[in-house]
Amino acid sequence: MKPSIVKGTRDFGPVEMAKRNYILDTIRQVYQLYGFQQIETPAMETLATLMGKYGEEGDKLLFKILNSGDCLSKVTDEELMQRNALALAAKMCEKGLRYDLTVPFARYVVNHREELLLPFKRYQVQPVWRADRPQKGRYREFVQFDGDIVGSTSLLNEVELIQILDDVFSRLRVRVQIKINNRKILSGIAEIIGAANKITDITVAIDKLDKIGIDQVNEELARCGLTPQQIGQLQPIITLSGTNSQKLQVLEQVLASSDTGLKGIEELRFILDATPATLNNEVQLDLTLARGLNYYTGAIFEVKALDTPMGSISGGGRYDNLTGIFGMPDLSGVGVSFGVDRIYDVLDALHLCPENALATTRVLFVNFGQREAAFCLPLAAQLRSRGISTEIYPDAAKTKKQMAYANARQIPYVVLCGADELEQGKLTLKDMNTGQQQLLSPDQLIDRIDN
Repeated sequence: MKPSIVKGTRDFGPVEMAKRNYILDTIRQVYQLYGFQQIETPAMETLATLMGKYGEEGDKLLFKILNSGDCLSKVTDEELMQRNALALAAKMCEKGLRYDLTVPFARYVVNHREELLLPFKRYQVQPVWRADRPQKGRYREFVQFDGDIVGSTSLLNEVELIQILDDVFSRLRVRVQIKINNRKILSGIAEIIGAANKITDITVAIDKLDKIGIDQVNEELARCGLTPQQIGQLQPIITLSGTNSQKLQVLEQVLASSDTGLKGIEELRFILDATPATLNNEVQLDLTLARGLNYYTGAIFEVKALDTPMGSISGGGRYDNLTGIFGMPDLSGVGVSFGVDRIYDVLDALHLCPENALATTRVLFVNFGQREAAFCLPLAAQLRSRGISTEIYPDAAKTKKQMAYANARQIPYVVLCGADELEQGKLTLKDMNTGQQQLLSPDQLIDRIDN
């Protein structure tokens, strides 16, 4: 029986890894252009660090790790008989796999505050885990690529992140729409309908509008305790249309009695006005964008691909109070996260990964025997010193087998050095694309391939 892998996880072969590295390298280059520095944090965090940061739904999706040794030592027989999974997990598990990179980053900032020069701009690329139901575009293990700026409340940071989003997806040649909203506006909406205490329920519900439709969103709002009148008041707001400027003008009238809502409008207007008009992708104000994580306090972002159905492929926002839960209040931050796995699926569906990103070996030396291989070894080293990836076939197998290997690997050049070539001190270079062959000296061969 063949071993299986866990649902919602995947193996990646050489071709997949070449495509993934193309994505990672592109994002890394853009972050570095904007002055971001790389960090890493452990896969495991204490549950005290993770719990309560993602809302009730997020907490349910945390992978918890059983305590080492006797994990039942703190559990009574009575508690076992009650079969209360959450209560048992609280006693049997002290650690969990990280759900995202933002909360571990907040913990990192608190732990290393004395070493950090603020504002601190970090990027981080690591896997995260969620105990979700696997489906297309949704995995239990996936890689995030985050960039955050902490220690500054300037809205120019939000503008910079929009530019980063636009720059990355322009380089990847993916047409996207960058959606933006502000949690203060959503809080203001909750205030004016008399449901300020249900802001979390409201945002979690309307964040699902694209996935489940307006009718099911309204049903979920009703289950949260909103009255039909309150749900009715929400409809024209969350279905608002027009240009970004027109939407803000309408919102100013609707939220005139909410200081919080007006502050959100002011922030959004600054961000939208300061964002360069030369972006390649549209920035759209979308009031249905809520991003159901509790820690966002200001602007929120989400990116959707336009040419293939995939849901969100990047997102983020402003969080003013995240480090406060770890004993460091008043340290504001803002960041975005690239969903590498979903971006991979988009590039794959649209065939946008360039061929040169998949190229591995450029030159293969055919192995005719020990003497011939010894002659080729220093030449292979010279090619590598010029940055040309080169292999010598390890076994003196039949030439047909070695050529089949080169074809299967899509290696563009094959070098043959048999007894005749060795006697002349030359080599035959075969272009695998055209089939043309040339007899060259070692120096000629190296220059030919290098050029």
